[in-house]
Amino acid sequence: MDFEPWWLIVVPVLFGLGWVAARVDFRQMLSESRRLPDSYFKGLNFLLNEEPDRAIDAFIEVAKLDSETIELHFALGNLFRRRGEIERAIRVHQSLLGRADLAPEARQDAQFELAKDFLRAGMLDRAEAGFEAVTDTGHGVEAMRYLVRIYEAGHDWPKAIEAVKRLGRLTQEAVPQRVHYYCEQAEMALAARPPQFQAVQKALDGAEQAARELAGDCTLGAKVRISLLRALWAEKEEKLEQQRDELEPILNFAPMYSGLVAAPLMRCYEALGQVDEGVEVLRTHFNQHPNLMVFNVLFRVLRARSGPLEAWRFARKALRGTPSLLALDRMLEVELSAEKDQQVSSAVQDIVDEALTKEVAAGADLELLRRLIHKHTQRLDRYACQECGFEARTYYWQCPGCNHWESYPPLLLEEHP
Repeated sequence: MDFEPWWLIVVPVLFGLGWVAARVDFRQMLSESRRLPDSYFKGLNFLLNEEPDRAIDAFIEVAKLDSETIELHFALGNLFRRRGEIERAIRVHQSLLGRADLAPEARQDAQFELAKDFLRAGMLDRAEAGFEAVTDTGHGVEAMRYLVRIYEAGHDWPKAIEAVKRLGRLTQEAVPQRVHYYCEQAEMALAARPPQFQAVQKALDGAEQAARELAGDCTLGAKVRISLLRALWAEKEEKLEQQRDELEPILNFAPMYSGLVAAPLMRCYEALGQVDEGVEVLRTHFNQHPNLMVFNVLFRVLRARSGPLEAWRFARKALRGTPSLLALDRMLEVELSAEKDQQVSSAVQDIVDEALTKEVAAGADLELLRRLIHKHTQRLDRYACQECGFEARTYYWQCPGCNHWESYPPLLLEEHP
């Protein structure tokens, strides 16, 4: 490579320009630091010394003096909200909204953050108003999601339905829980005294329309719930054949939900005077799809209708086919009651395994075993949320703990894989 003489001029010039630029930047930094008010450094000092009360007062003073500290206050407000210091977070965001010189975009941000503060504080009315104020801004989608949560918490299902429709228009995404909102309305109308059947029909028609609009995005649980509510409606109007026709198909198209169907279906057959047919339907289904709730219903009916011996045989067969503490608990229950009942004691004794000793057959050790098993099955005879683990004896379509929809598998804890 040949040496060019003009390099002797260019190199020093470039070096000099770099030096000048560095000096300018350094002087600018010094100038900016001198312009920062003393309150800013006091606030930082209070934060470092873990004195957040005095720090927030210092930073509010900075906001009054310097308009370039807005982002600092947003950060502080979010920090206080995460720490659970909601009152301080509200003070920060309200102080920002109180500024006349706040830019429109920053004002929208402050309004949105303040609405989240109110929601965290449980002031749902003020949170709702705050989120509504920013639905037409860049925060629109997130604000609508918060509004849906508020309406769910307040069980304001008409507003929740309207909110998810608005959310769908903004995002073009499916919102499957809309079906459940209509179902919640139907349940409330059925629980009224007297039941409001016109409201029930309107709500269930809305649920089916929403399910059709969702098409493939509609969950199996939502479809099952519509059928269960239509069956309950038919039961209250004493239309037993219609109730049966709503419930039986669930056993085929959603067998995992058979535990929710077994009791009302058997109740329907009993009201129709067709107990044997109901037992046969559930027994056939149980042989193909073992389910503890179906087992419970069959065991109860067999014991009441055919006696403890038939119920014992059914429990023993179920126990051999699908090992279950609940089936064992029911079997021991019959054996113990039979031991106390002299009329059936000899019949049961004939079929009890010969390996049982006279001591066990006498009832002492068997009673102790049954108590231990029953105590354990009480803990397993529950549903559990897959999201938060919240356990309940009642099946919930929406978890009371974390508010997720359809987070409860329709299986008892003992049946979980």
